[in-house]
Amino acid sequence: MKNKSLFAIAAPLVAGLALSMNVTAASAAGKTSIVVGADTTFPPFETEVDGKVTGFDIDMIRAIAKAEGLTLTIKTLPFSGLIPSLQAGSIDAAVAGITIKTSRMHSVDFSDAYYKSGLSVLVMKDSKITGFGDLKGHVVATKKATSSVDYMTSHGIDPQYIKQFQDIDSAYQALETDGADAVVFDNPVNVNFKTQHPNVKTVGALLTGEYYGIAVSKKDPGLAAKINDGLAKIKKNGQYQQLFVKYFGGDSSGAVNGVEKPADVAVKD
Repeated sequence: MKNKSLFAIAAPLVAGLALSMNVTAASAAGKTSIVVGADTTFPPFETEVDGKVTGFDIDMIRAIAKAEGLTLTIKTLPFSGLIPSLQAGSIDAAVAGITIKTSRMHSVDFSDAYYKSGLSVLVMKDSKITGFGDLKGHVVATKKATSSVDYMTSHGIDPQYIKQFQDIDSAYQALETDGADAVVFDNPVNVNFKTQHPNVKTVGALLTGEYYGIAVSKKDPGLAAKINDGLAKIKKNGQYQQLFVKYFGGDSSGAVNGVEKPADVAVKD
C-alpha cells in the first residue's frame, strides 16, 4: 500500500511533529525499548478490537521485540502520519503493511521483507467485471494514499472514477451499497474480506508483486539490523509460520521463506 502523495505532505508534517518529538523514541544502539507506529485500518495485518490493537503485523513485531529483548510500545497513527513520525523521531519503527518502495527508502530504512503481496480486484458476486481491464468507466473504491491509487492512475483509470477513503472498510461498504463497482486493494486484505462476505469475489490475476517491510527510522541505523535478527529468529522457531495459520487460515502464499533485502525487492517509483 501507499503512495507518492504521502511524501508530498510529509515535509510540513515533519516540521510540526518535530516540535513534539518524543526523545525516548529514537536513540543509539543498545536501546532496550522501542516505540512502533501502526495504522489499525488494515486487517488482518492491523486492526483494533474492543480497544485492543491486534493483527499479523502486531503479533510479529511483538515476537521480534521479545526475541531481541526489547520492550515494545504500540502507538496508533493514520497511515499518512507514519513516515513523517519516523522522520521526526517520535516513533522508532512502523508496521502497517508498508510496501517497500524506492521513494520511501529515501525517507526511512526498511527491514528485510516479511510478506509478499500484490493488488487484486474485488467485485460483487453478480458483477460482470472479470478483471482490471474491465474497470474503465466504472467507479473504483480504495484506500486513500495507497499504491492502488498509483497503479490505477498509471494504468488508464481516470482519477474522477477513483473513490478514495480514509480506511479500506469504507471502500468495501461503498462496494456493497452500490457506491462503487469494484475495489482495488492489497490481495490479502481483499481475500480476508471475501472470506467474511460471501456476496463478493476477487477477479483476474494479481496486478502487482510487492513486498511489505517494517519501516525504521534512519535516526537509528542499527535498529533495522536488530529487527532483521529478530525476524530470522521467529522464522527459525516457527512463530512466523504460526501467524499464517492464525491470520490467513494456513494460506502461506505470502510468506517470505528466505531473506529478501529491501534494495532487491523495492518497487521502483
